[in-house]
Amino acid sequence: MPGTIRIDINSDVGESYGAFRQGADDELFPLISSANVACGFHGGDPRTMERTVRALANLGVAIGAHPSYPDLVGFGRRVIQATPDEIRTDVIYQIGALKGFCDIAGVPLHHVKPHGALYNLAARDAAVAGAIVAAVHALAPDVAIYAQPGSVLESSAREAGLQVMREAFADRAYLANGSLASRHLPGAVLTDPREVGERVIRMIRGEAIPTVDGDPIAIEAETICIHSDTPTAVPIARELRRMLGEAGIAVETIV
Repeated sequence: MPGTIRIDINSDVGESYGAFRQGADDELFPLISSANVACGFHGGDPRTMERTVRALANLGVAIGAHPSYPDLVGFGRRVIQATPDEIRTDVIYQIGALKGFCDIAGVPLHHVKPHGALYNLAARDAAVAGAIVAAVHALAPDVAIYAQPGSVLESSAREAGLQVMREAFADRAYLANGSLASRHLPGAVLTDPREVGERVIRMIRGEAIPTVDGDPIAIEAETICIHSDTPTAVPIARELRRMLGEAGIAVETIV
C-alpha cells in the first residue's frame, strides 16, 4: 500500500558447525525477511551452509553472506591482525563459497554483511572497509552491503557504487556516538521482547532511543538485526512481528 512503512528484519544464522549447535535457526527462519549465513570462518561448515541456504530459499528469505575473520575459537569477535589484501581475499573466498550454494539452490545472493569484529572495525577503519568493498565489488557487485548508518563501511560502499542497506540492532544497546556498546558492558545485550519491540518501533519512526553513556540518539535504518544467539531471540522476533503488525509496519526485503 502507498505510504506503508516497510522494514527488513535480518538475523545471523547458519553458525553451527560439526557437532556444535549455535542459535535457534529453525524457529527464526519464518520470522525474518533476510538472513546472514556464516561462511565457515567464525561458524558454519559446508553441510550447514547448504542446509541453511535450502531452508531459507524454501521460505523465500533473502540470503546474504556473513564473512568474518578466520576465528572459530573466538566466534569472529576478536580482531585478527591481517593486511587489507588478506581481508579482501578472505572475504572473496567466503562470499564465493556461499554464492555457490545459492547457485545450486537456484536463488540469488542478496547481500553481504561482515560479522563481529570485522564488521565493527570496518565501521571506523577505511583500509578494512575498503578491502571488504573491493571484495564485494569484484565478485558480486549487484548485491547490497549491510552497514551501520554513518559508518566508514557505508561511505566506502556508496563511493564504489554499491547498494547499501543501513542496519540497526534490535537486541543491542548503543553508545551516544552511534556505535554498539561492548558486550562486556552491563545491559549491552537486550533480552526483553517487549522492550526490544518498543525500541525498534521508535527507531523505525525516527525517534530517539536511550544510550548507555549519554544522550538519546536517532538511528536511520532499512534493516533490523536480531542475533540468533541472543537467549530470547525467538520470543523477541515473535513479539516484534506482532508489534510491527499492530503498528502497520510491513516486514519485507527492501532491496
